Amino acid sequence: MIRRMDHYTIVTDRLNESVDFYGMLGLVPGPRPDFGVGGAWLYADDRPVLHLVETERMPDTRRGALDHMAFFAENFIAAAERATAAALPYRVIRTPRPFSLWQMFLFDPNGVEVELDFAADELPPADWKDHAGLGPR
Repeated sequence: MIRRMDHYTIVTDRLNESVDFYGMLGLVPGPRPDFGVGGAWLYADDRPVLHLVETERMPDTRRGALDHMAFFAENFIAAAERATAAALPYRVIRTPRPFSLWQMFLFDPNGVEVELDFAADELPPADWKDHAGLGPR
């Protein structure tokens, strides 16, 4: 019955920072219905894939059963350069063979872990080994 993932929703008390963070990763703000609360819809390929809902105060429980969100991305080098320019720490994993995808993990302004997956044949940033490993989550 399920055909595809439609979107993720993040509750945030840092709306502008969140829009900027995901914009740095290539998502684009777009049309959003007036729900009567602040927020933004961020688009990839003309589809709203991330919904941000603004709140004055974050809920006490920050991380539940949903561990992280992942996006398939392009241009690993540019993503790493943007993260570095924004002083955002990240870690890199190469998935085991036969997949061998590159995975980049970083945290958004709300503490949500974001995974960017890149094709196995993409070139990594020159310093990728400095960011390698599972590391603390």
